[in-house]
Amino acid sequence: MPRKIIVLDPITAETARRMRALLPAGLKLDYARSRDPAHLREIVADAEFLVSGQIAVDAALLAAAGRARLLHKWGVGVDNFDLAAARARGITVARTTGSNAVPVAEFTLGLMIALLRNLAFGHATLRAGAWRTTTLPKPSFMLTGKTVGIIGYGAIGQNVARLLKPFGCRILYNKTRRLVPAEEAAQDVRFASVPEVLAESDVVSLHCPMTPETAGMIDRAALRSMKRSAVLINVARGGVVVEADLVAALEAGEILGAATDVYETEPTPAENPLLRFDNVVATPHIAALAADNFEKGIRQIFGNIERVLRGEAVAAADFVC
Repeated sequence: MPRKIIVLDPITAETARRMRALLPAGLKLDYARSRDPAHLREIVADAEFLVSGQIAVDAALLAAAGRARLLHKWGVGVDNFDLAAARARGITVARTTGSNAVPVAEFTLGLMIALLRNLAFGHATLRAGAWRTTTLPKPSFMLTGKTVGIIGYGAIGQNVARLLKPFGCRILYNKTRRLVPAEEAAQDVRFASVPEVLAESDVVSLHCPMTPETAGMIDRAALRSMKRSAVLINVARGGVVVEADLVAALEAGEILGAATDVYETEPTPAENPLLRFDNVVATPHIAALAADNFEKGIRQIFGNIERVLRGEAVAAADFVC
């Protein structure tokens, strides 16, 4: 009998077809049709392998998955997984380390330009029938020559820095473990503390994981320490930014604007006040989605599943717990 993989995200039938085309022999794949917790608990009952991107995997869902051996993140951040519950049940947790670094980095640059140059505003107002050239919500600025501060300098952050090189930007970075001087010189970046990044940057771009140390890191005090002409980009996790404080800072004109692909609550409700600002670019957690990067991530997940089936450990770089 084929061993079962359940994708907890309600993907499309076409996405499932593309995944099944890459499926190793002896495995079958099914997927959620909704985010309803009862439905999710039902479909995991006979699955050995669970794959989740944005769906939270809590202790109750793991308890319903009595045969689960591996919980695999379709992405990198595992803050939506109950790791303690997984450990208690002997379920290995892995992620697709590095698989989405380039797509997310490209998306980040897109958000920077869309926000700085009022692209999203221009698109929305033109579709609504208005020709708004002299009443933009804020001044338009070039990205070229700006100081960009990158908080979180892993694979994504480093790709953002690489892609910014042709723009002649001054790059500040912050990470827990500083690069050695030769690496900084090769990448043409300078280490800075978080307060220095906030105070000196024209663009602050968040790429850090969600941890107890980073939760709520960008609060009202942090936002007030930024330049009034600066913008904030968040493609990390929603909880890194205190949304109510960001709303208050935007209302007070304490920063020029913000762009976000992630939210404290996902899916974010339609009444989220961030969505009403003309100087905000908001997208629904799609930075990692790139059709031409799809196969790479899926093969990484399936490769780890095959390792578990052979009685081996998952790839060391992907192992979480």
